[in-house]
Amino acid sequence: MELEPGREALVRVAVATLWTDPAATRPVDRPALAVPSDTDGWITGMDAAQRVGDCVLSQLLLGERVLVTAVLPGGWAEVVAVEQAAPRRDPRGYPGWLPTAQLAPAPPTRDRRAGDPPAPLVVDAVSTDLCAAPGGPVALPGVVLGTRLPPLGPAVGGWRPVRVPGRPDPLWVPEVDVAGLPAVAPSADDVLAVAARLRDVAYVWGGLSGHGIDCSGLVHLAWRRFGVPLPRDADDQAAVTTPVPAGEERPGDLYFFARPGRGIHHVGLVTAGSGPRMLHACYRQQRVLAEPLPPDRVATLVGAHRV
Repeated sequence: MELEPGREALVRVAVATLWTDPAATRPVDRPALAVPSDTDGWITGMDAAQRVGDCVLSQLLLGERVLVTAVLPGGWAEVVAVEQAAPRRDPRGYPGWLPTAQLAPAPPTRDRRAGDPPAPLVVDAVSTDLCAAPGGPVALPGVVLGTRLPPLGPAVGGWRPVRVPGRPDPLWVPEVDVAGLPAVAPSADDVLAVAARLRDVAYVWGGLSGHGIDCSGLVHLAWRRFGVPLPRDADDQAAVTTPVPAGEERPGDLYFFARPGRGIHHVGLVTAGSGPRMLHACYRQQRVLAEPLPPDRVATLVGAHRV
């Protein structure tokens, strides 16, 4: 099967970077464009200025669905990331470009008469590797927190078989690195604990993994780990969450920031302590950190919201 405009496809690499335009990619981006993608190598190979370049929009995780809208002969597909809501950009999802080699055509819709598929597993480790056999050679490295993996059977010796797009045979994930999605909504403390595990991860504009992440990506990914689909961008996250009166915010709520007369440009998760504090992916310090709000952040704080 080939990719076709108007049909869905699935991400077949651990992390696929969503680009503004094929022509916007740089020589330093080659590891992110490869199959398999090398997100860690890509990020460590960039300097601070390159990590905030405007050529990256977001990132997609293994198995994530996209709607293909165009396919170019040069090996690029224009897509809509339908699992990352971005209503201010496209009501269908986040639009951008991916290398066609990082996608596999989605299989035909399952016949419901055959029964519902088993509930997916979700990666709970910051990063894990999928192997060709239990304890065997690594077949797909760097699969990240929040990735959903369809199970294909019970564990064998501490390994679970899972289905991976574009591969006819199952791959195997360490059972300790995955969990089931919860049957009830997570608590804010649960979500905050997941976000805290990404402390000191590098700030990368558009990043959405434990290799590198941005402010709204941290919020999106922490809730995504529990199956809650928050929008991708901070302004859209503010639009779908509930404002909290000043002084009544709790750990796990969200702080939003905007300069006078401009839209929301930053988001962080409220943490415990005296005075306003947050955990956030900080553009200035180039990493995820927890800190009291400095005066310039207090001056641009436009409110707290609750998911």
